[in-house]
Amino acid sequence: MLQQRTLKSMTRAVGVGVHGGQRVELTLRPAPPDHGIVFRRVDLPQPVAIPLSAEVVSDTRMATTLSPEGDPGAPKVKTVEHLLSACAGLGLDNLTIDLTAEEVPILDGSAASFVYLLQSAGIELQDAPKRFIRVKRPVEVREGEGARLMWAKLEPFEGYKLTFEIEFHHPAVDQTGQRVTFDMGSGNYKREIARARTFGFSKDVDMMRARGLGLGGSMDNVIVVDESKVLNAEGLRYDDEFVKHKILDAIGDMAMAGRPILAAYSAFKSGHALNNKLLRALMSDPQNFEIVTIEDASRLPRGSAELAPAW
Repeated sequence: MLQQRTLKSMTRAVGVGVHGGQRVELTLRPAPPDHGIVFRRVDLPQPVAIPLSAEVVSDTRMATTLSPEGDPGAPKVKTVEHLLSACAGLGLDNLTIDLTAEEVPILDGSAASFVYLLQSAGIELQDAPKRFIRVKRPVEVREGEGARLMWAKLEPFEGYKLTFEIEFHHPAVDQTGQRVTFDMGSGNYKREIARARTFGFSKDVDMMRARGLGLGGSMDNVIVVDESKVLNAEGLRYDDEFVKHKILDAIGDMAMAGRPILAAYSAFKSGHALNNKLLRALMSDPQNFEIVTIEDASRLPRGSAELAPAW
């Protein structure tokens, strides 16, 4: 039986939100079987808890934002995708995430710092079967036409594989890899995906800050690109870091399902909004999926069944 996973101990981090620029304390706590991953705003007079589901996503501009029942006027938790990607990459099922402000800290702009935090706390197996969402038939969402076309889809697959293709028509981005396929069953999430940082274009900085976005961004946590080149002195961490970060984001956005997914995800120019539409389309029809447990670990690729090692 593939078992559920949580942390062995509590762990903390302090940072700033990439968009709001506000200082925030993050506390990651173990949780019991079948609890799921739950965000809590503990800075409010009455703490607000937000369990994961596609329907609680209330905003997808520049990041994935959650609020109770998806109410945009309710208390929010912003920029959850990198932390959720790390949780999915380590196979965590149950976790309480306490925040003292409305945005998850950006840390280094990737999922690697979150992976380090989670593994430092230790990961333990629980006496309950891991429950998967197995996709039974293809589900696809599309937007735009011609040069504006973008799409994302999920197809049946015994494991979890992601393929992403970008198209920015920008010199610095175009000279890097444009398409990547990553199989979560390889067990190489930490090495191949987790270190890919978020990126932005210098021409957009003034516009973003006028909208109250990007206030906590810097070259310490964002790849910054001008009209022709990457401005960060250390350059890129991967030859295809841009598209790998899009896969990192997609893993986090798909984790909003609340359970690990058994499917092949593929996308062209997708983002947080389209990823959430895809997840809502999947969950809208019970014929699209089934909830399963895996009694025989050999049925899944090796990396899906092994416990992530501590660093």
